[in-house]
Amino acid sequence: RFFTFHFILPFIIAALTALHLLFLHETGSNNPLGITSHSDKITFHPYYTIKDALGLLLFLFSLMTLTLFSPDLLSDPDNYTLANPLNTPPHI
Repeated sequence: RFFTFHFILPFIIAALTALHLLFLHETGSNNPLGITSHSDKITFHPYYTIKDALGLLLFLFSLMTLTLFSPDLLSDPDNYTLANPLNTPPHI
């Protein structure tokens, strides 16, 4: 029962989030004071889209640099020992 609940819960949360975004898109958001201030808003598409795209490119560039120029930096030294089918390693 817990596994079923654990499996279904993310889909329920995703559906509720989509429903929330749908209602938010149709009615618009407001603040508790009821004051509308359109002067200090930054639009999402040109600013945050480019900002997130540049952050993603920087992250991918750093991972590609790590992978291509020093691939052995994060690997385990036991990966380079030759396999012996007649001997079981002591750490198993």
